[in-house]
Amino acid sequence: MSSYRIGKLNGRFVLVFDAGGKRRRFRLNAKDAREAYRVAPGIFAELTRPTSKKVKDLWYAFVQDRVGRAVTVTMIHTWKALKDRFSEMDADAITVADCRAHMAERRKIGIKDGTLLTELGHLRMVLRWAEKHKLIDRAPHIERPPQPRPKEDKHLTRDEMRRLIENASFPHVRLAGILLYTTAARSAALRRLTWDRCDFEREQIDLREPAINRPHKGRAIVPMLRTAKAALREARAGAISSYVIEWGGKPVGSLKRGLKRAAARAGIEKPVSPHVLRHSAAVHMAEDDVAMEKIAQFLGHSNVNTTRKIYARFSPSYLKDAAAALEFDDLGSMNRKSTT
Repeated sequence: MSSYRIGKLNGRFVLVFDAGGKRRRFRLNAKDAREAYRVAPGIFAELTRPTSKKVKDLWYAFVQDRVGRAVTVTMIHTWKALKDRFSEMDADAITVADCRAHMAERRKIGIKDGTLLTELGHLRMVLRWAEKHKLIDRAPHIERPPQPRPKEDKHLTRDEMRRLIENASFPHVRLAGILLYTTAARSAALRRLTWDRCDFEREQIDLREPAINRPHKGRAIVPMLRTAKAALREARAGAISSYVIEWGGKPVGSLKRGLKRAAARAGIEKPVSPHVLRHSAAVHMAEDDVAMEKIAQFLGHSNVNTTRKIYARFSPSYLKDAAAALEFDDLGSMNRKSTT
């Protein structure tokens, strides 16, 4: 999504955009609106092209090029961790030693390797983008820590899910708990869900955000289950905003605290978060032997192999056909007493 617009000044078409916190206008030699919109992307790209190889300039240019994508939100936080060391460096001068120094410094203050993997992954992404756009000759190798081992599975049982919802202190937390589980939605998708995307007649919920016209994680059109439909109708009757999950007429910023309080009241000692509810929903579908392709669609995964890697082991039929090839049907019980 380009961060510019086409306007008019003194009867001429102009390109209007922000640069360095200031609004700029560039006059276009276009005879009509169609021509103005045709030439604008190339001119905008050239006007905003970084004039240096410094990481800070390339980072800013990348974010501008990716406006509207979910990754740019996360990059606000990763840049805070990277800027002190890398900001003023020329991108093609970064070495493995620089990456190792960054990791060592962050580990000293307790930062886990999973976070370092993301931080340096974003740096690598920006530099590869810069190479692709010929802003640097070659992106240097960015050394990262190895992928951390998966954490022990912490999904909730069906009984724990019921207790969690029953012990929610506030209506919006109860509604969120029901929808996080029955739609397997990501927290951000649910918190930005509006009533116009809840189709009560067709019994569907559209988790895709209209304002984002690029692919974004975990968004799908999912069925509106009976439990969800009843909870939504009750909430709709008292709604004072366009957002489904609201507090005081405004969209909720976070659901973590409300869910943790509900878990404590329910006597659930496992960690509980919006992601745990989404994960639990997928586990329960797999336990009911739902096809991985359907679970992938429900979760909004673009690659079914990602779904298989995480959830196939919960299926009762997992590897059973492979194990059947190893069966010794003629040996009978191995629990016999033997005599000499």
